[in-house]
Amino acid sequence: MPLNILVVIGARGGSKGVKGKNIRPLLGKPLIAHTILQALRWGKAAKVVVSTDSKAIAQISKRYGAQVPFMRPASMATDRAGKLQVLIHALNKCEEIYKTEFDLLVDLDATAPVRTIEDLDNCLALYIKHRPKNIFSVVPAHKNPYFNMVEMNPSGQIRLCKRLRKKMVCRQDAPAVYDLNASIYFYSREYLLKTKAPNLFNPRAMIYVMKEESGFDIDREIDFKFLEFLSKEKIIQL
Repeated sequence: MPLNILVVIGARGGSKGVKGKNIRPLLGKPLIAHTILQALRWGKAAKVVVSTDSKAIAQISKRYGAQVPFMRPASMATDRAGKLQVLIHALNKCEEIYKTEFDLLVDLDATAPVRTIEDLDNCLALYIKHRPKNIFSVVPAHKNPYFNMVEMNPSGQIRLCKRLRKKMVCRQDAPAVYDLNASIYFYSREYLLKTKAPNLFNPRAMIYVMKEESGFDIDREIDFKFLEFLSKEKIIQL
């Protein structure tokens, strides 16, 4: 039996880093539209829903084909609101409104739009095969704490963030580490709603490794320009 999948795209109105970034134009479309259209092209979700507190974001999201069946409460629209709290609220509201029980919640971040339909298919295949509590996407890290990342201890001494017993002469000798790219998250309904304190990092979590160019999360003005450059050079495709 196919999974009943809910896609949730979170987009609050009060962005501090880049004002109005969720609906700011990127390559001729509002930023959030790229993620909405990806989810609709994927075609595996029963519902593609935007959780927002902003009427402007809601209106644009509907224009591009997403559903906005509720407005997010102000208490969950601050920069202090936890992401999982927002997702649990969205899941509960959607089950109440649509009168159905979803098996899987897929959280796609509007500010990390460099993903492909193949990425979504691969995550779904991984979920169906292993049935983890959650999956989150990562990219290979540019810096490695075992090799070229340092920290200062309380006495002011500089040292590697993490050390191994054996000496390393090149980065390839270090354990593989990854950056969270904030692009794709899969959560089982049971984990979100039946666990007292669900956490991204748990013993039954899995990662999905995406290509290095998928590691861009829009937080600054320059990020818009950089993604436009990568797209025009055909390095990425949105």
